[in-house]
Amino acid sequence: MAFRIFFRTFADMNEIHLEHVTPDVFADRGNLGSDVWQQDLTLERGKTYLVEAASGTGKSSLCSFLYGYRDDYQGRILFDGEDIRRYGRADWVNLRQKHMSQLFQELRLFPEMTAWENVAIKNQLMEYQSRETIESWFERLGIAACRNKKLAHMSFGQQQRVGLIRALCQPFDFLLADEPVSHLDEDNSRVMGDIMREEADRQGAALIITSIGKHIDFEYDKILKL
Repeated sequence: MAFRIFFRTFADMNEIHLEHVTPDVFADRGNLGSDVWQQDLTLERGKTYLVEAASGTGKSSLCSFLYGYRDDYQGRILFDGEDIRRYGRADWVNLRQKHMSQLFQELRLFPEMTAWENVAIKNQLMEYQSRETIESWFERLGIAACRNKKLAHMSFGQQQRVGLIRALCQPFDFLLADEPVSHLDEDNSRVMGDIMREEADRQGAALIITSIGKHIDFEYDKILKL
């Protein structure tokens, strides 16, 4: 049996389209009253989206579906017209390296490594960001003094800021940020938003941000109720 290997031959991923997508766990329910589930929805590169949700309505599931970690849903998700269920391992590796980045709600950092090592291990994959840029982000986010501190000894809010820096150390057309400021005060939330916005604008990328209440104060192109 031949294995399909596919690499995108164009520079950008421009569109995510959801065709009546519903998590399997919600499949036997009626109308969910959602702007996302059971809908025909297009997310475009260069725009900014807020997905507002109550706990348990599938916010993190949505991110996992888009990032290819889970496929326990009905309907179709298409990236630039291609059903992602057809993607193989090489496809996802390529996509996660060049087209889509994620700031996970649970962060998925390495607690035994320092803040700087957690960022460097990602940036070394493609040498995408300069050392000066990364150092400036540490400074602006107020964690420069924590660079050589192990993640296990940092607060969750500090770790969220490290997670953002790591997520920005690659090219992307879409950035998924799952509750990125849940443990940050207003000032740090604003700085995180500024950095995220600057980098997304520089790359011409879309931001897809989820929230169960507290969120970055952006001018969103669309606010979706999950």
